[in-house]
Amino acid sequence: MNRTDRLYAMREELRRAGPAGRTADRLAALFEVSVRTVKRDISSLQQGGFPVSAQPGPGGGYAVDAAATLPPVNFTDAEVSGLAAAVMAHRGQPFDGHARAALTKVLGVMDEAGRQRARALSGRIWIDRADAPDDARVRHAVERAFHEHRVLSVRYTDDDGAETTTRIDPVFLGHTRGGWWVVGHCRTRDAICWFRLDRILAARATSERAADIPVESVGTPPRTARPIGDT
Repeated sequence: MNRTDRLYAMREELRRAGPAGRTADRLAALFEVSVRTVKRDISSLQQGGFPVSAQPGPGGGYAVDAAATLPPVNFTDAEVSGLAAAVMAHRGQPFDGHARAALTKVLGVMDEAGRQRARALSGRIWIDRADAPDDARVRHAVERAFHEHRVLSVRYTDDDGAETTTRIDPVFLGHTRGGWWVVGHCRTRDAICWFRLDRILAARATSERAADIPVESVGTPPRTARPIGDT
């Protein structure tokens, strides 16, 4: 069994185990690997967002947090194709990788007939993405800063081509005027500033906790703007 298949199988084994969990020794025996390999695999699952935690003490092991997982959900082939279209249209944009991971999970829990119907329908939905995606390293740093609420250190070029370096307390990500913008408190200017994502030359999510700045402090959004949660 290769590592990708083992990670998937280990995830499903932990799901089946429920709150009782599985010990590292049992997982090692089941997958015929060392305990050290099990610990590395669990770490990879955790970094990928899978809600598995270690249970300390005698008889402890690894268990999935039931409160952080979805109950069984049925998706129609049209619903999955709608998700696939949204994910494809968002390719190369902020949180693109997380969206693709979610779609993979959805496809993984569908029955084979439903999965085939979804793929057949998705094959009839075409999206032409001629524009170049943003720098993946910058995008991942921005995603981490927002997700973990960290101060973002950036090197940026303005309209005149001048480069500046600053640290930002992120407030929100916005898409307007044909591009993505990182909006936050610029510590150099001591003001709320808009940074176009494709003009950020380099970015790093620092270990410093960002200030908690409400979105409303930026101002009133256009009437046509909505947070993505308002579906």
